[in-house]
Amino acid sequence: MAFLSLLSAVCVITLEQLVQWHYGPAGIVGLLLLAIGAKARNATCASIGGVLLAIMVAGPALH
Repeated sequence: MAFLSLLSAVCVITLEQLVQWHYGPAGIVGLLLLAIGAKARNATCASIGGVLLAIMVAGPALH
């Protein structure tokens, strides 16, 4: 059980660092809103985070 918790924490931190490296602070805010909204079952918060991340991912492709 402890191994699964450690593995999960490493995966989450790795994903967070990759998002921050590629998308900057706004990417972290979007990821945080998405995670908080999903955990709290708050559709508004999760959708704002999802939209923010989607705009950041699609932004370079639109130019």
